[in-house]
Amino acid sequence: MQIDSNTNVTAIIMFTAFVAVTLMITYWASNKSKTASGFYTAGGNITGLQNGLAISGDFMSAASFLGISGLVFLTGFDGLIYSIGFLVGWPIILLLIAEPLRNLGKYTFADVASFRLQQKPIRTLAAFGSLFTVILYLIAQMVGAGKLIELLFGLPYATAVTIVGGLMILYVTFGGMLATTWVQIIKAILLLSGATVIAFLVLAQFHFSFNDFFAQAVASHPKLDAILAPGGLISDPISAISLGLALMFGTAGLPHILMRFFTVKNAVEARKSVVYATGFIGYFYILTFIIGFGAIVLVLNEPQYLQLDGKTLIGNNNMAAIHLSHAVGGDLLLGFISAVAFATILAVVSGLTLAGASAISHDLYSNALGKAVTEEKEMRISKYATVALGALAIFLGIIFEKQNVAFMVGLAFAIAASTNFPILLLSIYWKKLSTRGAVVGGSAGLITAIILVILGPVVWVDILKNSTAIFPYKYPALFSMLVTFVGIWLFSITDKSKQATAERISFDDQFFRSQTGIGIEKGSPH
Repeated sequence: MQIDSNTNVTAIIMFTAFVAVTLMITYWASNKSKTASGFYTAGGNITGLQNGLAISGDFMSAASFLGISGLVFLTGFDGLIYSIGFLVGWPIILLLIAEPLRNLGKYTFADVASFRLQQKPIRTLAAFGSLFTVILYLIAQMVGAGKLIELLFGLPYATAVTIVGGLMILYVTFGGMLATTWVQIIKAILLLSGATVIAFLVLAQFHFSFNDFFAQAVASHPKLDAILAPGGLISDPISAISLGLALMFGTAGLPHILMRFFTVKNAVEARKSVVYATGFIGYFYILTFIIGFGAIVLVLNEPQYLQLDGKTLIGNNNMAAIHLSHAVGGDLLLGFISAVAFATILAVVSGLTLAGASAISHDLYSNALGKAVTEEKEMRISKYATVALGALAIFLGIIFEKQNVAFMVGLAFAIAASTNFPILLLSIYWKKLSTRGAVVGGSAGLITAIILVILGPVVWVDILKNSTAIFPYKYPALFSMLVTFVGIWLFSITDKSKQATAERISFDDQFFRSQTGIGIEKGSPH
């Protein structure tokens, strides 16, 4: 490695400072997270602006910062397909989901899906959909973290992943949602500031002329003009549509994002959260595009950032943004950006782990299994689940070391779009939905998405080393979402049971509450 020890010292100091600050926040929050409401939703007292920043901090993950800038670096214009897909999901959340979610739910989106349906089957399905999504998303963050620390500190990859997993368990176990929220807010501000500085320094080298900037990028890249044309990353229309659907509708099915809407006082603050988050995230994706092309110009042909073959980046393409920060700002900016990327990962994994733990304790243990548990016991189960999820994330992070992190997130979104989103949407807006329809359709979508991922090129060929994939497309969402919606519709309209009739009758009361908020729990003071 040719980035020398001075860099490491700077980065280590900033890493240590961030970890110290966040551990102090966790200690402060631990005293305010004694109740279930405090632990899961920070007492419902987060403002719209704070929550918008925290959501953007949650959403602007390692996959976004490292993965998308890496994809733009690798494929050019095509890398934008992820950014646009991610962003388009937010108006959907604003228009369709944010307000009813806050008005109907308590801790998790399963509270909403099971509002008028049978608790046990719906919560079980929602919990498994959440857990699969959370685990895939966690893998992406762990890979990003491992590569980052490996690159900067020279630590073994497995050790790096273990450090991240350990810190994540600490944050969530002791600080709950309040600690997670403030870690995410700090991280969002740091990441937006750091990415702005990099983009500014890159464009300054071209006197802020985009013509000169893109002309130089085309001249530097082996693909030349092809990097400005779409179609290199996803060549067939079915894959493009499938990925687009996953990114758009998966956003509205991510458990760690949906959970954030229970941290605000009311539906008005929930709407404000989405508006703020959309603005911050949109601005950020513009920056990742500039950073990706900046890396093509300033990193691609620089020997100090390349492996011995002279073609591959040290740390692979996911590290394009990190190397660029060194190219334009030296050791100081590299240290700052590395610390920020690390903060990014810690903030996101904390939110993910909390969402996964709440699915296990609140949805599965307390409600689906029907255990008569006290608040204290539910929280204790949640903390056990946090430790278990942390250990699993470390293990899977080591196994999936070679995968592009943005792709892993694409798979997580596919499952969220195939299971969580259809059930949530139809439970809020479709009167004829029955428990049988939701369970059969949702299960079919979840199983279809998982099977198609396993039989697709990434797992079947790249990981299991078979010669050809049984399912030819990388992204299953087009097929699995169709299975879910058709399954839910068919098994709901054919359900003539007494239970289904009662569920349809109770729809009007649910719809009234979802639109007015009459009857919801108010935020409790810390």
